[in-house]
Amino acid sequence: MDTEDRSEIAFFDVETTVPKRGERFAILEFGSILVCPKKLTELRSYTTLVQPIDLSLISSLSVRCNGIKRDDVVSAPLFAEIADTVYNILHGRIWAGHNILRFDCARIREAFAEIGRQPPEPKGAIDSLALLTQRFGRRAGNMKMATLATYFGLGNQTHRSLDDVRMNLEVLKYCATVLFLESSLPDGLVDNNSVSPDTTSSRRRLQASSSREGSTVLGSLTLPSIGENSVAQPDPFNMSLLRNEMASDSHLQLDTLMEEEEEEEEGGHQPSDTVVSQVTSDHEGFLAPDAISIANIKSVLVPFYHGSQMMKLKLLHGDAPLQLYCSCLKIRFGVNGKYLDNAGRRRLNFVVDLNTSLCSILEACDSKARKLSVDSGSTSDWNPVVNPVRGFVNHFNARIHIPTEINGDVARYATEMHQRESSGATQKLIFSNPSVEELESLLNPGCVLDAFLSLEPYDYQLKAGIRLVAKKIVIHS
Repeated sequence: MDTEDRSEIAFFDVETTVPKRGERFAILEFGSILVCPKKLTELRSYTTLVQPIDLSLISSLSVRCNGIKRDDVVSAPLFAEIADTVYNILHGRIWAGHNILRFDCARIREAFAEIGRQPPEPKGAIDSLALLTQRFGRRAGNMKMATLATYFGLGNQTHRSLDDVRMNLEVLKYCATVLFLESSLPDGLVDNNSVSPDTTSSRRRLQASSSREGSTVLGSLTLPSIGENSVAQPDPFNMSLLRNEMASDSHLQLDTLMEEEEEEEEGGHQPSDTVVSQVTSDHEGFLAPDAISIANIKSVLVPFYHGSQMMKLKLLHGDAPLQLYCSCLKIRFGVNGKYLDNAGRRRLNFVVDLNTSLCSILEACDSKARKLSVDSGSTSDWNPVVNPVRGFVNHFNARIHIPTEINGDVARYATEMHQRESSGATQKLIFSNPSVEELESLLNPGCVLDAFLSLEPYDYQLKAGIRLVAKKIVIHS
């Protein structure tokens, strides 16, 4: 390919395995089209299946996601054999795709790192998921590619790289056309229920920006003119407005996908129905189970971050966020840290037995969140937050996650760890960033604790559900 002209936009997509515990993603297919930024026409295309180094990485869940089987890739080239081509396609160009900032870009960097090579670097990046959610609104549903394609009558998504790339470009063209037409209509003629709230207010800005010399408008996005004197943009992956808001959601990539396949050994502990319902000033904002009315639990859609049109599920009790104070929980399985994030950090969780009242509340949350998820257009499989204890009738448990807090480039485990003495007094156990070893030593099977939990719905890679995230833990001495 011509390495001189870097003006084309590189739309690309990767299909990958779904990793099991301790594994990383492996690329199974790469597809890209180079698009003229002025006419949005396809100039060149490239696609290939990719053979992972270990064919056993292609699990049944992986096949279910994209249909790529072991037999399909057994004769395909390894990534190392196509690395030069991929590098030449991507390096120095503007990258574009659906959800690429959170997924595809990371997979490309990992693949190059695994073969000991520097990854390609983009001139800029266009993530159509964030762009269309903000500018087009949720009129088409959950903003997944399949949902957008159905909305515009473009057919079914195949989850194959080149097909998905071409579908992505067509979706962008359709959305841009709708936004262009709406920008030309009087305000009173636009259905405010279907238009993103910032669409009307941005019409004049859109019309003005479309007349700028040397620019190409894609919907309400102005692409920079690209020429010999173009200055490379700052780090295109630095999404400062979204970083902390998306951190907890991005941590779901591995643990939520594989929990349903996890095989845990059963312990001999049965859940207790003892509940301490007294809530003190230390528990402000957290409700004990007997302070919660199931009728007052509701699931709503809220902006992903302040000012965004990207929506996420949230659970409320009345008009306040639903947060739980759960006392006397007994740990069934201690800290599990087999999942790794992209930086190699361990994602930690542990399993506790549930009492009857807490179980009822969580099942109600599950039911209401799942209904809204389906109503909003999600086709993801729902993972129940409550799991039956194998071998015991009417006994249940749930997984509690220890969150990672990101501050700049530094990540730390963010759950506060306290200990309650027999006198009732509590003291903080760890005053700085707790290590995995410290948390493992404190959260042992059979240990009894009080937990302050937030309930965080998620929807990622065909999996959806509710996470129980520990903000504070008080261990009984």
